[in-house]
Amino acid sequence: MASSPKESKKVIEGIFAINKPQWQSSAGVLRDLQTHFNTSALFTPWLDSQRRNLVLSNARPKNIRNLQVKLGHGGTLDPLATGVLIVGVGRGTKTLQRFLECTKTYECVVLFGAATDSYDAVGKVVGKKPYGHVTRDMVEGALEGFRGKIMQRPSVFSALKVNGKKMYEYARAGGEIPEVQAREVEVRELEMVEWLHPGSHSFTWPKEEVDGVEKVGAEKLMGVRDPGDVGEDSLETRGIKRTRLEEADEDEDHITNSGSHPKKPKTDDEPAMSGALPIPDAQPEASVEAPNEAPQNQSITNLSLEPKPPAARLRMTVTSGFYVRSLCHDLGLALNTFGLMSSLIRTRQGDYSLKENVLEYSDLEAGPEVWEPKVQQHLEAFMEKEGWEQEAVIEDEEWREKLKELMKDRKEGDRDRSFQGGRKNWNGNGNKKGKGRNYYSKDMNGGGGGGGGGSGWKGKHGKNFRGGAFN
Repeated sequence: MASSPKESKKVIEGIFAINKPQWQSSAGVLRDLQTHFNTSALFTPWLDSQRRNLVLSNARPKNIRNLQVKLGHGGTLDPLATGVLIVGVGRGTKTLQRFLECTKTYECVVLFGAATDSYDAVGKVVGKKPYGHVTRDMVEGALEGFRGKIMQRPSVFSALKVNGKKMYEYARAGGEIPEVQAREVEVRELEMVEWLHPGSHSFTWPKEEVDGVEKVGAEKLMGVRDPGDVGEDSLETRGIKRTRLEEADEDEDHITNSGSHPKKPKTDDEPAMSGALPIPDAQPEASVEAPNEAPQNQSITNLSLEPKPPAARLRMTVTSGFYVRSLCHDLGLALNTFGLMSSLIRTRQGDYSLKENVLEYSDLEAGPEVWEPKVQQHLEAFMEKEGWEQEAVIEDEEWREKLKELMKDRKEGDRDRSFQGGRKNWNGNGNKKGKGRNYYSKDMNGGGGGGGGGSGWKGKHGKNFRGGAFN
């Protein structure tokens, strides 16, 4: 049974998980947690232990004053997604890599008929295609080709780097775009849990469209042609998914890129995800009443301005490196239409699952009396599983005595070092002859071991300095 945080004198650290809310960045969640943890009695022993270690290591006073609880996350969730976010505390940040490599379970909604530069509902539309032919049975059949080990390529507008330049920089420039090799990922489970008929849901295409050189760059990598060209040859049946050539800086074991939370849109639809290039100002909007769908042979240019395409809710368990929004994009291509990600929830990561052993974000707002016992329980369970012993923090009086002895020893050491000097070899004229290092003894015997045993030196007047006297 977990002890009361106010009575505990032991350092607590490790791993726990929190349900990340919509419209907050992963780094922003860490920042909020850090604000609560810095003033919590639960983490006072950890802060005291770290400060004392900094003092012992002769750290800068500024670093000691600005010390905060060390936090990191085990895999980024985009601002528009919700679900399990693994959080490392203290020594737990060193174990986060295992959570980047573990399996994860997601639920998503794929919306058919349009493709965006970010493969999701907050990007810009690159192209549209008829969707009237898409049925539940067709989607069920197409999913078979996405199970098991598959190959995936990156999004054209991803933040991955090729030759030191981000992919979306190549795409937006509209010039030559280097080829990116697909990588192998594994889909262990994939099923459609709900078919959303046209007009039965509120998911819509983004309003903003890509144009200019940005459109040219996007079309080159996505296989999207002029909206009026909907022939079979416009479909690029390529490998699945993006690769990680150079990751963004979010997999550190400390807080990074902790900017402000993205602006919340006007609607309260399900969480959507932008796994490549978040575009806060291009949020999905609710549609107005319109005809359900276009016939299969209808040109995309004649589609209603407010279409109601079908959608499908999918559940999947995947390995590390898998991006759900790329699955949605490639599923659309496999059905001879387009598809984009409209919703994403990470329901499980490793051993942590929603509604089982994940802290609710609302617990933070409820106060420390609500969240402290839960976080303590999760961290202590992790430490026990890892075989970590909880460090006991010594009382302040004992620490002051220890510090007093330390400062005394350090002062003695500083005094001893004050007698050290740089070696200077001099000739008879007092000129410097060579370089090196030597030490003068406290009794000024030239480092020769006492009496007149030092080798000494001779000044320009011919007098030798030995044993602390001129001869």
